[in-house]
Amino acid sequence: MTHPFEEQLGSAADGYRRMWAELLPVGRFDASGGYRRHAWTAADAECRAWFADQAAARGLTYEIDRNGNQWAWYGDPNGEGAIVTGSHLDSVPDGGAYDGPLGVISSFAALDALLERGVRPVRPLALTNFVDEEGARFGVACVGSRLAAGVLSKDQAYELRDAAGVRMPDAMEAAGQDPSLMGKDADRLSRVAAYVELHVEQGRFLADTPHAVGVASAIWPHGRWRFDFHGEANHAGTTRLEDRRDPMLTYANTVLAARKKARLHGALATFGKVAVEPNGTNAIASLVRGWLDSRAADEATLDALVEEIAAAAAERAERDGVRAEVVRESYTPVVDFDAPLRDRLAARLGPDTPVLPTGAGHDAGILSSVVPTAMLFVRNPTGVSHSPSEHAAETDCLAGTAALADVLEDLVCR
Repeated sequence: MTHPFEEQLGSAADGYRRMWAELLPVGRFDASGGYRRHAWTAADAECRAWFADQAAARGLTYEIDRNGNQWAWYGDPNGEGAIVTGSHLDSVPDGGAYDGPLGVISSFAALDALLERGVRPVRPLALTNFVDEEGARFGVACVGSRLAAGVLSKDQAYELRDAAGVRMPDAMEAAGQDPSLMGKDADRLSRVAAYVELHVEQGRFLADTPHAVGVASAIWPHGRWRFDFHGEANHAGTTRLEDRRDPMLTYANTVLAARKKARLHGALATFGKVAVEPNGTNAIASLVRGWLDSRAADEATLDALVEEIAAAAAERAERDGVRAEVVRESYTPVVDFDAPLRDRLAARLGPDTPVLPTGAGHDAGILSSVVPTAMLFVRNPTGVSHSPSEHAAETDCLAGTAALADVLEDLVCR
């Protein structure tokens, strides 16, 4: 079904297709078909150069803020009451093409559509690319927006390292960004009246409806915890089973416990990343480190779930002669998007527009602590995300872009 707002794009639809074709090859990993656009890497630099080129092609005022986030301004960057839209260009390992880039491409296409309509904003309008939203390299999601909002401190950011031991500030410096400038961007954000982010839906709510576009109501609370299981390295071929202190057993049991307890709580728990030392086929591990991603509809449920998983890990560790440690690396409370802004978007798009929550984190969720924020979701026919199989139909993406343009027109002209 074609969304009624798609007709409002005009020739900006061709611009959308051109931008999509330009960005599609960047950072693509041929072996999987997915993307590896990790923060402050060569692929990330190519994406950032593309964003700067798009700003220049439209005569926009281009800026990189103190935290490495990119801004492209139509109107006065120092003006009050700015409307901001955009998303991110980085990816999870072997991620899909739509998560993040859809929102950035759509922001440029939406601006093109507004100007083609003859709309002249009375407020400043900014298009953004927030850096390191996925946290794939340094382990903390939404680094750029967390720093800007003051949720992540400069000192904490300086402690972040990737799997190779590279410090985040060193990676930033190597990419030409001065890490000493990192920190809360209160002055800039105080001039922002609203932030609206368009994103592919990371679930199947809209897929079961006739609607191409929906409005977000809230983001589930979520976080990341690191589980360290310390055992004793030994020979796999000579050490009796009863003599082993094998942390892999403890880790495996914890993974199963997490799945069971998440189901009982009606929540989500995923161990999706693991590191093993010494990581030899014929060696019993001395250390297994696993990262838990957990989400729930409310904070009390999330806290109870993680406590139960940690207790199960500790109980099994004692049985296995293993020492278990749990470290919370990040935590985002429940986000209820700004109700007046959410309702304004829904009303503008039509009385039957779906309003739905999500379990996925976003820059809009982080920024909601300091700026009124809202989100639009574009239908995902399979619900698959963070995977090369992630997909959205072009007609739905154009419908989302047209909806974003319509929403922005309402916001920047009043």
